[in-house]
Amino acid sequence: MSEQEKRLSLTEMLEAHRRERERLAWEGTFREYFEMASANPKITALSHARICDMILAAGVEKLKEGTPDEVSRYNFFSEELFGIDEAIEQIVEYFKSAAQRLEVRKRILLLMGPVGGGKSTIVTLLKRGLEKRTRDASGAVYAIKGCPMHGEPLQLIPPELRPEIEKHYGMYIEGDLCPQTRYMVDHEYGGKIEDVKVERIFFSEKDRIGIGTFAPSDPKSQDITELTGSIDLSTIGEVGVESDPRAYRFDGELNIANRGLMEFIEILKCDEKFLYSLLTLSQEQSIKTGRFAMIYADEVIVSHTNENEYNAFVGNRKSEALQDRIIMIKVPYNLKVTQEEKIYEKLLGQSDVLRNLHLAPHTLRVAAIFAVLTRLEEPKKANVDLVKKMKLYDGEDVEGFKSKDVKELKAETVREGMDGISPRYIINRLSNALVKDGVRYITPIDALRAIKDGFDQHTGISAEQKDRYLNLIALARKEYDDIAKNEVQRAFVYSFEEMARNLCNSYLDNVEAYCNKEKLKDPLTEEPIDPDERLMRSIEEQIGISENAKNTFRQEILIRISSYSRKGKSFEYNSHERLKEAIEKKIFADLKDVVKITTSTKTPDADQLRRINEVVDRLVKERGYTVESANELLRYVGSLLSR
Repeated sequence: MSEQEKRLSLTEMLEAHRRERERLAWEGTFREYFEMASANPKITALSHARICDMILAAGVEKLKEGTPDEVSRYNFFSEELFGIDEAIEQIVEYFKSAAQRLEVRKRILLLMGPVGGGKSTIVTLLKRGLEKRTRDASGAVYAIKGCPMHGEPLQLIPPELRPEIEKHYGMYIEGDLCPQTRYMVDHEYGGKIEDVKVERIFFSEKDRIGIGTFAPSDPKSQDITELTGSIDLSTIGEVGVESDPRAYRFDGELNIANRGLMEFIEILKCDEKFLYSLLTLSQEQSIKTGRFAMIYADEVIVSHTNENEYNAFVGNRKSEALQDRIIMIKVPYNLKVTQEEKIYEKLLGQSDVLRNLHLAPHTLRVAAIFAVLTRLEEPKKANVDLVKKMKLYDGEDVEGFKSKDVKELKAETVREGMDGISPRYIINRLSNALVKDGVRYITPIDALRAIKDGFDQHTGISAEQKDRYLNLIALARKEYDDIAKNEVQRAFVYSFEEMARNLCNSYLDNVEAYCNKEKLKDPLTEEPIDPDERLMRSIEEQIGISENAKNTFRQEILIRISSYSRKGKSFEYNSHERLKEAIEKKIFADLKDVVKITTSTKTPDADQLRRINEVVDRLVKERGYTVESANELLRYVGSLLSR
């Protein structure tokens, strides 16, 4: 495509964008708006209901695609937030209750948790979601044209008529016009509300429509007018008095956030006078502005803070009134390794550094293992260690434990997830490793080394924490050692699936004969022979099945086979998780000597070299390695097996 064609393409895109903006724009009279609202009362929704509809609508879209309800319900957050399902569920429940106009809508939603846990991301998603939603037909919002607070047009209807309107049209009307709009209706329209102009608006944080943001700064220089607006001195000479609505700028963050969302960044760092202004806004849904009566405002108030600030706030008796108006939701760190990997993938995917660099498989997983370990509390149960707990939390099968044990482990914790290494630290260290001169790829060991080297630079890590983190680095490396050995051993099996299937079939034949007290036929002589106890035990011992427990395990396998048969399904070696693990470990154990010799030989012979090249080729084609990182893996596993 030529440069001229590119310019035309850009022009066409800009023109299409302008046409779309023109298509979305709407302006009419209040009479026309009322007809629209009568046909579709949802366009008059209050702020909490609007956000609730936005969140749930994302789940409905997934349901249309055939996604199960439990997955789709909170799909609104699923592409950006990982592993904090409980916090998200509480947030959604808050909006669902508030959407029903229950008392919780008169509360401030406060997200409390450690740095880098996702609090700001939650609020950002809500803000960006509102901006996008109001551009869709299903989320259209209309306001009185010229109203500085973008008031709901139905507020034009006198309070005396509202019960009749609700009775006949089913439209609930709440709140009153702001002083400036009331003046405009009386003087410009002569009180004829049916002629008042109404327009469609689009929420925008940048344009200060429907979304407000307030960040605390120096209390000495910060003025409450940032929240509630101020006198417009340039108009005093024209209108005569400061109490004239035309002399006031209703442009504070609380004013412009009307009908949408107000974010207070680090709310508990605000000066007390700012916090007190939230008391009437949260409970009475009103803003107090000098020289004017209470001004109605319908907005969701969301903020976030850290644990230390929150504890200090709760301990201050002067703040009891505000505490009573806050719904606090804990947003801890993610505690699932697979979800932590997704966080890193998302953060690294925002950069183009990986276009020319290679992340060896399991690099992010090993970093995630370390990060999650730092956030877990030591288990109190004697037979559970930190690694087992991590695996149970991530949904892995751990011998001797069931799902109810996970609930018990969580119940015994006090602050789990509120401390530890943040995703930001891990990404900072991975980024540091990725941008070093001459680096073409990084391995899990490189990642752990980079994380470890950063401890001295991290101002928030004490000497005691550093010692603990070094021990957890060793645990994460031990986990990687097992992953690396399995990766190489699997690659050494040319037809692993076929070997596993044959070994499994042989085991099942013997188990069936053993349980039914029958004989097998010798494949050569066809003479009846006893089941091969040595073969069965060599497999079962791989997963710690004791002599006393073997009968129970074998009966369990037969029951599973019978269940599959009734459903018309064939039983494969991977149809039973523990049997699958046993089969794989048996094959790998038989191969260990071959792998050890081949990977640790400094000067391999022709046959060994051929094997190595085949393994490298398989690691590249099937497991996602590069030739360099595959050879690095082989050298590492060779050193492990030679110890």
